[in-house]
This record gives sequence, C-alpha cells and structure tokens, in this order.
Amino acid sequence: MAIAAVSITPIGTGTTSVSTYVAAAERALRQEPGLRVELTAMFTLLEGDLDAIFRAIRRAQEAVVEAGAQRVSTVIKIDDRRDRHATMEQKVARVEHLLRES
Repeated sequence: MAIAAVSITPIGTGTTSVSTYVAAAERALRQEPGLRVELTAMFTLLEGDLDAIFRAIRRAQEAVVEAGAQRVSTVIKIDDRRDRHATMEQKVARVEHLLRES
C-alpha cells in the first residue's frame, strides 16, 4: 500500500479563490474505488494501491482543466513502503507516541 500527498493547482486564474478547482479535483479523487482520501489545508492525502493513486491523480488533474484552468501544476509525494503495512494513522500515531515519551 502507498500513501501520497498531492496538490493540484490551477495557474493563470487570477487572484480569485481556487476552492472551485479544489472541489473538482476532490470529486475526481473520491471516485477511485478502494482509495482513502483525506483533504487537508495544503494537500490531499491518498492511501491505497499505487496504480489507483496514479489513476485518481490523473482524473483529478483533468477535472481541474474541465473546471476552466488552462494550465495546471501538480506536486506529488509518494511513500510506497513494501516491507510492511503502515496506514496514515499508524504513521502519525508513532510520532505522537514519541512526542509523549520526551
């Protein structure tokens, strides 16, 4: 299982809010079966099969174009751990545990 952070940004839309574009991207991401999607203030976190993550990101990028963006910038960071299963919650819980110990 992989965990990814993705940010899809429309370029050339002026100084208006990008929330309409973010919503279009989120709708597309949430259509991928078996993919966990968590919206944050700066990125969307995805958890699932790596192929599903790539398919969802591609659809989300197209959704932003369909929403009116003429140019799109996409940043992707992927943690593809193959040695053991680790969810987003488990990763955060481990760091929180270490913070409580100190």
